[in-house]
Amino acid sequence: MKRFKKILGYGFIVIVGLLVVAIFWNYPKLTILSGYSAKNMASSVFIGNRSVEFTDINDNNFAPVNLADDQVNMTKKSAVASVFGLNERKAIYREGLGSVVIDDDFDENASYLIPNRSKIKTNLPFPYGDLPQKDTVFSAVDYQKIANMVSSVFDKEGESIQKTRAVLVIHKDQIIAEKYADGLDENSVLLGWSMTKSILATNYGILQKQGKIDINDKAPIKEWEDDERKEITISNLLQMNCGLEWDEDYGSISDATTMLYLDKDMTKPQIYKEAIHKPNEYWYYSSGVSNLLSGVLRGHFDSYQEYLDFPYREFIDKIGMHSMLIETDMAGNYVGSSYAWATVRDWAKFGLLYLHRGNWNGEQIFNPEWVDYVTTPTATSEGDYGGHFWLNAGGFYPDAPKDMYSANGFQGQRVFIIPSKDLVIVRFGLVGDAGMDFNRFIKEITEAVK
Repeated sequence: MKRFKKILGYGFIVIVGLLVVAIFWNYPKLTILSGYSAKNMASSVFIGNRSVEFTDINDNNFAPVNLADDQVNMTKKSAVASVFGLNERKAIYREGLGSVVIDDDFDENASYLIPNRSKIKTNLPFPYGDLPQKDTVFSAVDYQKIANMVSSVFDKEGESIQKTRAVLVIHKDQIIAEKYADGLDENSVLLGWSMTKSILATNYGILQKQGKIDINDKAPIKEWEDDERKEITISNLLQMNCGLEWDEDYGSISDATTMLYLDKDMTKPQIYKEAIHKPNEYWYYSSGVSNLLSGVLRGHFDSYQEYLDFPYREFIDKIGMHSMLIETDMAGNYVGSSYAWATVRDWAKFGLLYLHRGNWNGEQIFNPEWVDYVTTPTATSEGDYGGHFWLNAGGFYPDAPKDMYSANGFQGQRVFIIPSKDLVIVRFGLVGDAGMDFNRFIKEITEAVK
């Protein structure tokens, strides 16, 4: 018996030792997990107006983020998260700027500027106004086939595979299908994740139309003036073929996760990376590039207020995306890589703006040529990527139209734009290609529109 107890004792020591080693080895990762959980919780509750319980069960319910515990202060509009009581991180919500993970040096009581917003009632039906859309029936549309396809991508009771939260299909400016998961509806504000990159790029299209920039000019980065990086253009950044080093890995402590959950100023990390390829010779996806572009955009304006106002004044509010909010980092920069929120219908308006080549009910927001630019495949991307939009030119989805392009985000957020079918298809979910067959989804819907 004593020998048995001794063995148990040694075993317990070994287990504790392994646990200590595991915690020590993964300790930095816990900081990232806590930061993600706190940020996502604060945004879901205070932007999305969802409950803590809903967020725990849905948005934060995947490994390893579900290891974190969150405490929400509804009065102070903040969320605190930790993993096993370790690496506590705090996120705060600020009206007009969204939620941000803060560090110990951040002054929560400091005053801050917010974007000026405007809402003009047009007395028009959706999508150009707030009135209900007209009852239009298209003889060339198989409504039942579309309805069946849309229903099929929502999990049945007891399933948790495709995790679709919302689908909206628009043909010739008319909603022809719309469905939401339980707990969500057309008023629910959802995070687009990397679809925000396409929102960010649109600002450059507008400045190009206004004659205030030329995207073929060299990127105005002071730190690059004395080395080979001085040859990088704004276009190289928009096409993500600038050749700069970057690690876009979300399963580890990488450049991307460090930027999103530790850095005060997210526009800086990509600036200090070395050039490992010449511009236009190597395509590599980088959220750091998108946030660098947000910083370049900010530097274009004489004041911070102008930077805050520009995207809302020039197209977001102008096309009626009044639910949209782009969150900022601790330094006040728009997180152009990841953090735009809006209702599904407002995300669809963004798709329609591109479907109509920049024309919104008679007003040209950006030049039609901008659409040609963002849909031109980036060199070495194999036809999959353009100017901060994803393409199907290379047949990534083999049964979908080749002219389809899209704004894509983490966990399968999509705004598909299909000019040949006059279609915009929006899908929101909590899992991407691993759980949902997008190829079949697009194929069935496009075949139902003759």
